[in-house]
Amino acid sequence: MAEPPVLEARNLSISYYTRAGEIPAVIDFSVEVHAGETIGIVGESGCGKSTVAMAIMQHMGTNGAIVGGQVLYKGRDMAEMSQEELRKTRGSEIAMIYQEPFASLNPSLKIRQQLMEIPLTHEGASESEARDRALQILRDVQLPDPERVMEAFPHQLSGGQQQRVVIAMGLLANASLLVLDEPTTALDVTVEAGIIKLIGDISRRFGTAQIYISHNLGLIRETCDRVFVMYSGEVVEEGSIDQLFRNPRHPYTHGLFGCIASPSMDKNATPLKPIRGQLPLPHERPPGCNFGPRCDFFKAGRCDQDTIPHRRVDEQRGHYARCVRIEEIKHDQAESKPEQKDPLTLGEVVLKIDRMQKYYPVYNNSIPAILRGERVRHVKANESLTFNARRAETVAIVGESGCGKSTFAKVLMGLETATGGSIKLEDTEIAYQPVRKRPPDRISALQMVFQNPFDTLNPSHRVGPQIGRVIQRFTNARSQDRIRDKVFELLDIVKLPRDFYYRRPRQLSGGQKQRVGIARAFAGNPAMVVADEPVSALDVSVAAAVTELLMDIQREHHTTLLFISHDLSTVRYLSDSVVVMYLGWIMERGTTDEVFSPPYNPYTEALLSAVPIADPNIQKREILLEGNLPSVMAPPKGCPFSTRCPHRIGEICDNEPPPEREVSPGHTITCHIPIEELKRAKPVFEYHEPASESVG
Repeated sequence: MAEPPVLEARNLSISYYTRAGEIPAVIDFSVEVHAGETIGIVGESGCGKSTVAMAIMQHMGTNGAIVGGQVLYKGRDMAEMSQEELRKTRGSEIAMIYQEPFASLNPSLKIRQQLMEIPLTHEGASESEARDRALQILRDVQLPDPERVMEAFPHQLSGGQQQRVVIAMGLLANASLLVLDEPTTALDVTVEAGIIKLIGDISRRFGTAQIYISHNLGLIRETCDRVFVMYSGEVVEEGSIDQLFRNPRHPYTHGLFGCIASPSMDKNATPLKPIRGQLPLPHERPPGCNFGPRCDFFKAGRCDQDTIPHRRVDEQRGHYARCVRIEEIKHDQAESKPEQKDPLTLGEVVLKIDRMQKYYPVYNNSIPAILRGERVRHVKANESLTFNARRAETVAIVGESGCGKSTFAKVLMGLETATGGSIKLEDTEIAYQPVRKRPPDRISALQMVFQNPFDTLNPSHRVGPQIGRVIQRFTNARSQDRIRDKVFELLDIVKLPRDFYYRRPRQLSGGQKQRVGIARAFAGNPAMVVADEPVSALDVSVAAAVTELLMDIQREHHTTLLFISHDLSTVRYLSDSVVVMYLGWIMERGTTDEVFSPPYNPYTEALLSAVPIADPNIQKREILLEGNLPSVMAPPKGCPFSTRCPHRIGEICDNEPPPEREVSPGHTITCHIPIEELKRAKPVFEYHEPASESVG
């Protein structure tokens, strides 16, 4: 490229200064980002990705500093800029979209003020122009009722809505460089697909350079031109999308791909292979290769030398790796390979849901509402849900936020009671039985693994007693020695050291806390476990370990698993059957193979198309949904999906509820479109064998 890069980092080294001394966070990081180019940075939590972003923004706090190298913006060293120049550059020239939206928004200011401030301050726009641009950008990021959002405070918005506001703020500046730190983690796949397309369109239109920071390799493949893989503060491999995804050479990069479930994988024939061990702390890095203690190809005397060079791979332009054995390694000869597992035989029906409904009353005591007879309206969170779950079966419930997944889980767990219909757990009716009125054997039979492991453990109690309390309450064990032995057995099952019994939650990583949550859920020998987004907050390597752990425990105890998620890649890999929900309705249900193959409900088809795929051998049809999820207070009169359906066939979709049609025994689709017509749909995913064998 003839033009100079928008951003250039030269041999960048970053340290933090603590009471323990200097902590080297990033070592020898170099990158060039040109106008219109998108660079991806991937790696596990703690590898230094966000530290690089903070250095680019010159936001490293009081204890962080660049100790080597330079960051140049359009050829100028940012360290030489005055504070006033940096303030003008941030927001107008360089914008950043942060991972945690609530920390990025001022809780005391309305969204309108925070959005309008950007064109007012950096571009000198008029009040009316700033307001119009703010409204338009809220529409572009698919926020419903942007006028209402403009007048809201941050705490009045959901997490996903807050994230879209933060993305809107980043896009509003029309900056030359956009840094995105896990920008879509809190969003549904359909919203994520639309926003990623929007960001890409803006980049092409304005020539914006972008740096994506993510652990979602599928997202990186679909958005970036080049990828930098970081491990423990160093770039261990870099190259183009094609080089990295078709021919990963560093053992760590290869390990990351082994942790990802693709649509072509089978959980029994090709189980995921988590990377063993953990990322070393910065002050505990081993000599030589930082990845050495976790590498299947480590050789003492070679890999533990002082400096590991970052060198070109196979003389390919732009492809580099930090490994001394790069030409020798044959990844198909790794010492530790995942073993094939026998599929489970499904047993009798454990959970039977029959036309279950959950409505919430909403009261309006205004005089006009009373005169119109509309004092009480109902939010129909769940509308006539019907499906079964068998012993040892994994049933996935998928859909966007607001579709009713979590409401159903609350009714199932007894945190709410049903409005109508039936829920039978092992032939016992529980739909109208709140948890406080359920006998201990019903409570122990139904346990839950929550999405956020940080909020589900008591920070003041040690891990062992928190697991032991479940054993004491729901089993016959009474002696403290027997309870402690049982906790030790559970720690062994979830692959945690027994000395974790004495640790407090603050001493555990996110993945370790989630394992404790799993141990606690299985402590009472439940017949069914509800897992609500159990891996969405975890790194790919930790998520793979937790996923395999859930399946191993299920195989041992023949537990029924209800898996709630919007990650269809994990759902495709993990589940035996799938229930697709939209606005409280079941749109499609059947075995996993049936749901992931034509015929599709149009909503299922759109969900599948929105999933980022990391496998370059899989081609995907693109279907972008327009519009937003309708309000639960005013749902469509006919098909709930009619306002967004790309295959809408006319007024019948708007005015009449769709029938549930049976495609085959157990496979149903709720849609007005005839099944024969739906069968003519092309598959969303098509697998193509690679043209030639990749090196290594």
